[in-house]
Amino acid sequence: MPRRPPLAPAAPRKGEETVRRDALLDQAMQLFAEHGYGKLSLETIARKARVSLRTIYGQFGGKAELFGAVIRRVSDEFEASLPTENSLSAPLEELLVEFGRLYLLRITRPECIRLRTQILAEAQRFPEFAAEFYRNGPERTLLRLADFFAAQQQAGRLIDADSRFLAGQFVNALRGEHFQRQQLGLEPPFTAAEASAWAKQAVRQFLHGCLKPADRPIAPEIQA
Repeated sequence: MPRRPPLAPAAPRKGEETVRRDALLDQAMQLFAEHGYGKLSLETIARKARVSLRTIYGQFGGKAELFGAVIRRVSDEFEASLPTENSLSAPLEELLVEFGRLYLLRITRPECIRLRTQILAEAQRFPEFAAEFYRNGPERTLLRLADFFAAQQQAGRLIDADSRFLAGQFVNALRGEHFQRQQLGLEPPFTAAEASAWAKQAVRQFLHGCLKPADRPIAPEIQA
């Protein structure tokens, strides 16, 4: 009696594909953060993630594209916490404080700090590596934040200034000196309470310089 050919493995369901892709990106992020871009091979990523090279090439195209997908996935987390252009009914300060809190907690995660350190170290040798990081990470956040500020300007809640400039100033105010110290390993990441407290201070200082004069809170008089 002739043998039946072996059955082909069942194709993974859509949900399983997403889980496998996320697991691969998680592993790739850890390896990029640990080894950098230049010294890390796709063979190492495939072995650690327990997938074939063919899978990586098929899903991403190569190491540069895989790295871009890793950064874009991290950036998606920031995008999800950004206020939208339509968030005009809620108090502006509350919206920015909540975004700032989540932003600080995510950007100061140990794996994010390590990855950024590797990028800065290799930026001169691999400019395409740095460009991929900036395009898929910080720039995406800045552009979305700029759109939000532009909507607030149209609603008459903020001064008439370059919205991208405002976005950059706000992000820099959030990071402050803490971020540089954390990146150098001189202090630990924010706790939830610390991130909330720092975000509130940064937002109040930022808005004090950006609100229109009619909306600017009046400073208490200084007693002689």
